Amino acid sequence: MNTRRHVIVSTLAALFSAGTLLLPTGALASDKLLNASYDVARNVYRDLNPAFAEAWKKDGGGTIKIDQSHGGSTKQARSVIDGLEADVVTMNNPLDIDVIAERGKLLPKNWATLLPHNASPSWSTILFLVRKGNPKGIKDWDDLVKPGVAVILPNPKTSGNGRYSYLAAWEFAKRKADGKDEAGAAFVKKLLGNVPILDTGGRGATTTFSQREIGDVLLTFENEVTLIRQELGDKFEVVVPSLTVRADNPVAVVQKYADKHGNAKLARAYLEFHYTPEGQAIFAKNALRPSDPAVLAQYASTFPALNVFTVESAFGSWPKAQADHFADGGSFDKIYSAR
Repeated sequence: MNTRRHVIVSTLAALFSAGTLLLPTGALASDKLLNASYDVARNVYRDLNPAFAEAWKKDGGGTIKIDQSHGGSTKQARSVIDGLEADVVTMNNPLDIDVIAERGKLLPKNWATLLPHNASPSWSTILFLVRKGNPKGIKDWDDLVKPGVAVILPNPKTSGNGRYSYLAAWEFAKRKADGKDEAGAAFVKKLLGNVPILDTGGRGATTTFSQREIGDVLLTFENEVTLIRQELGDKFEVVVPSLTVRADNPVAVVQKYADKHGNAKLARAYLEFHYTPEGQAIFAKNALRPSDPAVLAQYASTFPALNVFTVESAFGSWPKAQADHFADGGSFDKIYSAR
């Protein structure tokens, strides 16, 4: 061992012995993050990640690298539980983070209380995208169950996008029938009968509709609708249904993995950046509605007015909606197999 190396090793040993060098147990501090996110959030993180990296460096944090993993929200949650060591998760419904907490035991069960707005820095909604000229005359949910209308949406078993679309259709029919769930079930059965393909995630459904040119209408998040129109010009038109659902986009530090990687502080700062005026503006510019009312007001002209409900108000809670509709043997399985 040369003299310089001997001095470094001896100094580090002394610091550890004295308790001066504070590092997470079992991990060295890391300058990397992995964000496991839902399928159609790719573009927002292409903008947000470099903005955060620049802010972090300006504040003396040094150079960092942020990697992304994308897929259907539920599929991503399962991947994290099965060993995808994401430091943070940014999902499109709270249920998927609840599963990571409860089944995977990778983060606290009270994760939604650890950041503002129930740990949801942005939200979206389900809109309809139709082909130019709206040849099938689609104006609302009722038009989706007419004969000859092909509807594209992702699988509710693997995609938050699909779950929101399913629940919005159910609630629309239920309200028209004075609160009868039987009407919701019958309506969703007709709707699923018009679905030729169930992709596993929202981006797959977009590809099916826009590139493979299958289907007459795509049900997807508002930000995905905006992106498609920006990329493909005037080939499509947007339809805002008379009732739709608020889709919060919750975030959380995967505490067990962040601690293991030694980047819990970095992970927390990354998610806190989502709530800064700069982060909130990035959401708005990517057609995600910011949770900060002041920032949302600044971009109000870019978002259409909505009549929205929440899953909690209509279905009791996300865990109840999951158990009733999307768990094995739930309403979705029964309806889909009988359609």
